[in-house]
Amino acid sequence: MTRTDRVAPPVTVVVTGASSGVGRATARAFAAQGANVGLLARGQDGLGAAAREVELAGGRAVVLAVDVADAEAVDAAASRVEAELGPIDVWVNCAMTAVLAPVKETTAAQFRRVTEVTYLGYVHGTLSALERMLPRDRGVIVQVGSALAHRAIPLQATYCGAKHAIKGFTDALRCELLHDGSGVRVTMVQLPGLNTPQFDQVATTLARHPQPVPPVYQPELAARAILWATDHPRREVYVGEPTPLVIWGGRLAPGLVDRYLARTNYEAQQTDEPIPADRPSYLWEPLPGDRGAHGAFGDAAHRRSIQFELATRRKLTATAGLILAGAGALARWSRAR
Repeated sequence: MTRTDRVAPPVTVVVTGASSGVGRATARAFAAQGANVGLLARGQDGLGAAAREVELAGGRAVVLAVDVADAEAVDAAASRVEAELGPIDVWVNCAMTAVLAPVKETTAAQFRRVTEVTYLGYVHGTLSALERMLPRDRGVIVQVGSALAHRAIPLQATYCGAKHAIKGFTDALRCELLHDGSGVRVTMVQLPGLNTPQFDQVATTLARHPQPVPPVYQPELAARAILWATDHPRREVYVGEPTPLVIWGGRLAPGLVDRYLARTNYEAQQTDEPIPADRPSYLWEPLPGDRGAHGAFGDAAHRRSIQFELATRRKLTATAGLILAGAGALARWSRAR
């Protein structure tokens, strides 16, 4: 076999939060591209199902039941992935938990728990990835974020605070990697509301069933964006039509957005379906069973996003913009004549 005929070894990917939702869809998407995947999460049932999907797609899977709030456990999991699958090429931080409730109804212990999982879990994963990637001077770390990393909304102070912290942490790390001239790259993928099992198991004090703020998208769109971000050196990737609107609206008119969200977002985050006050949640322990990637809002969820398609085709978007600008100038000139 000649040098050009040699087949590159499979990429090794670690996905935290891989048992359900975006993490589950992402693990499946990487496996479909031929990658081997280390699956980190707490729930054994979901991890087992995720491993079967990875293997059906043609990849190898290593299952690691880990709470990402435990830094030592995350690092041990990374060592096992490298021992069984080879050097880690991509690390995707996706594990999260949340409390959906007004601040006045959320306890200090709940804030601490969400912070330990949703923020410090990303820190722990990033540190484990860096320990292995920096000596090799290569690798990609993907921080799965949200439009809420830029613009907070009511009822989600625990989650928004953690996502804001992840953005600050990632911005600082990116500067340090640039300073060092490192070949390791970090990017953040900012997502819209998604149809995941999160809303069936989130801790909440609401009387009605939580829902993602519409418009809602399927988690496979998020997985596509994460794969794309792995191969393209973008600082941040925005996904879904509402994401840039939320981010830029919050920057340009924060007070106006405050009042709009105060008026609309309590209702926007709840269905008409009542839920019992003692509904179990995943906050402290994983719930039994395999939750899969999808939630209960599939009928309203979009699989594609025009915004994301344009964001991944900058030359086409720029050309279209120039054509539109030229057409506008010509129209103004014609009216002046």
